Amino acid sequence: MRLQGSMRITESGRLEIGGCDTIDLARTFGTPLQIIDEQLLRRNCEEYRTSFGLGGHTDLVFYASKALLNKAICRIIQEEGLGLDVVSGGELFIALQAGFPPDRIYLHGNNKSPEELEFALDSGVGRVVVDNYFELETLDRLAGRVPSGRGCRAAVLLRIAPGIEAHSHEYIRTGQTDSKFGFTLANGDAARAVRTALDARHLDLRGLHCHIGSQILELDAFRHTTAVMVDFLQSLRSTLGWTAEELDLGGGLGVYYTEGDDPPAIASYAAAVRESVEESCRRHDYPRPRVAVEPGRSVISPPGTTIYTIGAIKDIPGIRKYVAVDGGMNDNPRPALYQAKYEGLLVNKASLPPQEVVAVTGRCCETGDMLIWDLHVPAVESGDLLAISCTGAYTYSMSSNYNGLPRPAMALVGNGRADLIVERESYDDLVRHHLVPERLTGKGAVHV
Repeated sequence: MRLQGSMRITESGRLEIGGCDTIDLARTFGTPLQIIDEQLLRRNCEEYRTSFGLGGHTDLVFYASKALLNKAICRIIQEEGLGLDVVSGGELFIALQAGFPPDRIYLHGNNKSPEELEFALDSGVGRVVVDNYFELETLDRLAGRVPSGRGCRAAVLLRIAPGIEAHSHEYIRTGQTDSKFGFTLANGDAARAVRTALDARHLDLRGLHCHIGSQILELDAFRHTTAVMVDFLQSLRSTLGWTAEELDLGGGLGVYYTEGDDPPAIASYAAAVRESVEESCRRHDYPRPRVAVEPGRSVISPPGTTIYTIGAIKDIPGIRKYVAVDGGMNDNPRPALYQAKYEGLLVNKASLPPQEVVAVTGRCCETGDMLIWDLHVPAVESGDLLAISCTGAYTYSMSSNYNGLPRPAMALVGNGRADLIVERESYDDLVRHHLVPERLTGKGAVHV
């Protein structure tokens, strides 16, 4: 397993993160346990902020909170000077509960409810990123509703599907023409949407947005997207006389998960995006818009590590040796959903040489609940602790209670200190919102 951030192997052969012994963390907080390396998280935020703050431009970086969101993460993102990209009323609520400034929040989502749009308007979010005509019409109506005391012009971006096929798993490509997201560029739908937004009485169109996918490891995809979007902006200026203030290019920068992954540095990504924007604008003599990006995975995935306890071991001679951990697809569904690959390490045997190859399986009642198919480890025993690296993004945020499994705890570590930032769910949490109707109890509806 590649060591990242503050990870190190101690002289006693144990894995340490943020100056904290992971075996001690497991004993204190239990397993499964997600650990967030605060130093690495802040370093990633700083690199984004400084890389997009060069050259005198006021470009913006919004953390894509769908990757991982809780109050503590919100506080760190705020302290590091980034904005926040949320995709639902629930994510907006979490951010506001954490005290995040609403004017630094952009609301996304392909099917926002009227209630969520009203919540965003009343909260004063910086932008609503409009995804479709239904939302365009709904937001215009809600923003102008005088009886509610609102009567405002909502600042919006329009999400465009630019027709870019990013090289990533098909489930995490979002910018192609055949996509549920955004106004399609190729068939003229996007141009019609811009005209509609400009004619709307209660919408203030500030610019355009696009996002081509996730876990992208090639910078050319971002360069090509930028060129396509600026070409479109120029065509809109020519036909409608409208000039965009903002161009939001989404996120998607990939990270290292396993050998063979070679992600660009954040600074290289920023340089490619900014240079492409400036080159395309020069080609059209187009006023450079303020650029925004929305990284999620590349901010939070490397700082995350999940610690599991190994339980059952099943050896099928000549075929495979399965080792089961106390989590699985309930806390990390990515391998089951996307065939995602990870690296791992026995934290209590971190300095010992590998002796065998095992398959790491979760505890869910699904054959597809496999976390790592071929992991080289020292002689493995029940009770060993396994660390899986780079699990900060799209694990806890996509977790479930499948098989009645409580969600794990999460700890923030740094400078030798560990703080719990998400408590482990209990069995009581599993039934907190369950009701038994009167016809089944004879006593009226009750919480159980």
